[in-house]
Amino acid sequence: MAATPERWDVEDEAFWDSTGKQIANRNLWISIPNLLCGFSVWLYWGMIAKTMQRLHFANPELFDFTFRNNGASYDEAGYRALLFTLPAVAGLAGATLRIPNSFMIAICGGRNVKFMTTVLLIIPAAAAGFALQDPGTPFPAFIVLAALSGVGGGAFASSMSNISFFFPKRMQGLALGLNAGLGNAGVSVMQFLIPWAITFGMFGAIGGDPQTFVVDGETHQIWIQNAAMVWVPIMTVLAILAWVMMNNLPQHDCGPTPGAIGKYLWLQGIGFLGAAVGVGLLIFVQLPIPELVRIFLVLAAAVIATLLAMRFMTPQSIQEPLNKQFAIFGNKHNWVMTWLYVMTFGSFIGYANAFPKLIDDVFVTEGDQMISWFGLFETKLVTSNFIWIGAAVGAFIRPVGGWLSDKLGGARVTQWDTWVMVASTILAGYVVSLAGQSDHPERYFLPFLATFIVLFATTGIGNGSTFRMIPIIFSKEQAGPVLGWTSAIAAYGAYLIPKIFATQIKAGTPEKALYGFAVYYASCLVVNWWFYARKNAEIKC
Repeated sequence: MAATPERWDVEDEAFWDSTGKQIANRNLWISIPNLLCGFSVWLYWGMIAKTMQRLHFANPELFDFTFRNNGASYDEAGYRALLFTLPAVAGLAGATLRIPNSFMIAICGGRNVKFMTTVLLIIPAAAAGFALQDPGTPFPAFIVLAALSGVGGGAFASSMSNISFFFPKRMQGLALGLNAGLGNAGVSVMQFLIPWAITFGMFGAIGGDPQTFVVDGETHQIWIQNAAMVWVPIMTVLAILAWVMMNNLPQHDCGPTPGAIGKYLWLQGIGFLGAAVGVGLLIFVQLPIPELVRIFLVLAAAVIATLLAMRFMTPQSIQEPLNKQFAIFGNKHNWVMTWLYVMTFGSFIGYANAFPKLIDDVFVTEGDQMISWFGLFETKLVTSNFIWIGAAVGAFIRPVGGWLSDKLGGARVTQWDTWVMVASTILAGYVVSLAGQSDHPERYFLPFLATFIVLFATTGIGNGSTFRMIPIIFSKEQAGPVLGWTSAIAAYGAYLIPKIFATQIKAGTPEKALYGFAVYYASCLVVNWWFYARKNAEIKC
């Protein structure tokens, strides 16, 4: 394994040119595919749920869940809503795990964290592959596996923190942009890869038998288990590379490797404890309150449980650096930027998590459906050909938001970007309402897709602009913890958006979810203008 450098001072140009640059670039280019796979495994539950639903509706004996339905099969609306639970649980766990991951690098060491994170992701991916081979696997087993996949969501906070230590300040924007942007692209890579991976038995006897179903008299086979298993060999190679070629740094007091790994597992355990509180409330506790209120109550419970556990259940050696970083909670701008960052990254990750199943729920009915390309020709509607586009646009356009903010100012870019988010969300809701009233909803698919691509693009640009605002608003001591905290809370979008869509789809009004998001975006317009964008704003950024 790569040795810990005896000295690390990247602001010293001579050191950077002679030693630092090579080590930093090596760690960056191993970090990126590890983070990419982390996003892929975290969010593949939207694709798995979409495929489960397709199989079940074609053959009701496949994945016929009766969980918490008195042993009876679900009707169509109930089944659609139930399957949204899986991406929501993964989103809830991943966001909660970001909270302890925000503080891990300085305590556990970068190489140790990246290696262990990838190893922990191999476990639920392999287990999900075997569970999906049996369509009779109980639904609670998939809930547990979705929660374990949350390790991939938590990885973003620790990965960004790690890379920030390797590069001088003048180069951190590019390095962090590459790590974040290409890491986020794991969502799009996953959505592109899985529809191909499930079409053949790539793992032979180990991969199990396909699920067989009939549509319009034609027999089809799908290896749904490959959606999870395809990542296992890739991550095995990446884990080895992380262990052999990545570095811990001397300024991180991680100590001997076994002890550092023990601290890593302890902090991850605290994150899972908070996630378990949230998932338990979500799945098993019914309260006499509106469902939308309960969804937010679950989120608050998970956050509070995690913070309390970190405050009172951590060893003394971990407690002191945590207490220093907890000072951000007394700064009002931490809460303001959290509100704004949820709008951007929270929307990106939430829509990416919900999009695969959402378009099937709204636009796909039984039988072959054709879509017209501007009246020139028609093609069969195959949603898997389109689902990856939005996440790809949102990920790769993110650096543009940072670049524009450098030229025009982060608050100004955020303000104009939010106007477009409000308009495109309202338009998407209107298109969804038209599709819901039509006997041929597929006619509205292309307008919806175009509108949602614009929406994904605005989440990416806004992600870059709000990310750039934080180092200007906060001191050096607080900027890092604020970035970790805001990214953790924003990641709850991967839980909130699927759950909110689930409640509205069950009610038959998915467009109301989008109108509700538009109202929230409008509130962000006011908040950003008041604190940062107006002429006499408290802080100009």
